[in-house]
Amino acid sequence: MYVREHPRVSAYVHRRLGDRSAAEELAAEVFRTAWERMAAGHETSSGWLFVTARNLLSNHYRKSARLTELHRRITDELHRAPASGQDTAVLDTLDRLPDRHRDVLMLSYWDGLSAAELSEVLGCGVPAVWVRLHRARKAFRDLYVRDRSPRDRSVQPEPEESA
Repeated sequence: MYVREHPRVSAYVHRRLGDRSAAEELAAEVFRTAWERMAAGHETSSGWLFVTARNLLSNHYRKSARLTELHRRITDELHRAPASGQDTAVLDTLDRLPDRHRDVLMLSYWDGLSAAELSEVLGCGVPAVWVRLHRARKAFRDLYVRDRSPRDRSVQPEPEESA
């Protein structure tokens, strides 16, 4: 195989990452992919190795960006103001929902997934996602309203009707 290309591919990746250990792991992944490709009867070239390295670097950068954003969001959540009574009621209601309703609500509102993305995660069509969201919202609303005590209702008075 292209063993002579290993130092070049490793150097290419290292120059872009700046981390020798991570560069070696990515270079190893390039050659593992090449071995699998060759075993399947496909040809590889030194150019193909560098294209694969570039693609793996792109994946690495995206993964790092997602992890950085996740860490930022977690840090923001940990340092936010204490939960209000209403926040606690919402979280309690979410905890009491069946998994199927809680999952679709969390994926939609917490994780910000679109209907198309939800359909992939849930393994159903987009119209079914809208139905699931509708049912989950209704279940949440019914449970939230039913379990609120009169004391909680006084926190947010209902609008007065005009006579």
